[in-house]
Amino acid sequence: MDDLIPIGRFSRVTRLSIKALRHYADVGLLEPAWVDPSSGYRYYTYAQATSAEVIRVLRSLEMPLDEIREVLTAADDDVVAKVMDRHRARLEDRVAHQNRMLAFLRRLIEEEGRPVPYEVTVKEIPAQHVAVLRRRVTAGTIGAEVGAAFGALMAAVGRSGAGFAGPTFLVMTEVVDPDGGDGEVEVGIPVATPFPGDGEVQGREEPAHLVAATVHRGPYEEEGPGYAAVERWVQAHGHASSGPPREVYLTSPADTPDPADYRTEIRFPIVVA
Repeated sequence: MDDLIPIGRFSRVTRLSIKALRHYADVGLLEPAWVDPSSGYRYYTYAQATSAEVIRVLRSLEMPLDEIREVLTAADDDVVAKVMDRHRARLEDRVAHQNRMLAFLRRLIEEEGRPVPYEVTVKEIPAQHVAVLRRRVTAGTIGAEVGAAFGALMAAVGRSGAGFAGPTFLVMTEVVDPDGGDGEVEVGIPVATPFPGDGEVQGREEPAHLVAATVHRGPYEEEGPGYAAVERWVQAHGHASSGPPREVYLTSPADTPDPADYRTEIRFPIVVA
């Protein structure tokens, strides 16, 4: 008992807030050595400070809690190395993404006022059967959530035998605010025959409709000017919007590893004036 440290002092020693320590205890990541049964007060040991420091450093690098648990409970160094390499690759991807965004922002500022290189056309989209899946996402989770949603969607359609009949698409049914909060997105794919439904993946028939569309070439993060070009075109021609925009993935990561080669059709459903 002499080795026990109350949670407040342990918080100062480890530079982890009491709130964080309580959370890590609740999820089984760093549990107190002893809890006073009469007061519920939590106590730790000095030996636990090492685990706390590992957690603090890895959380500062935004490693998910499940992976931190793998590090803390690993039976050998090879497991730790694999987890660290996986997260290092994730961080390198993030840095590459941020560098692309900075380069895009510089080009955007330098090219302000110049003609936008997007050709907008009106297309008639025929009636089609689709399979769709909706998820709530945040700005921080949208990439992973959309990727997982597409995986679940494709697996469900594959099981059904409905048959793929076109490229995948995404609809931002709600705005996902980069400053916080969540929003709903829908991923989908046209199918050759009516999709019967499979868990969270549902089927529907979409009626024929008109869209104003343009093709964006390059990373998804740089699509903003394409959206603006279509919106300006719709307003300039006096048409009315009839639904949320849709991204149709003509060339995607499934086809090429280079984001510069992505081709995405941006569609705005419209009612012609």
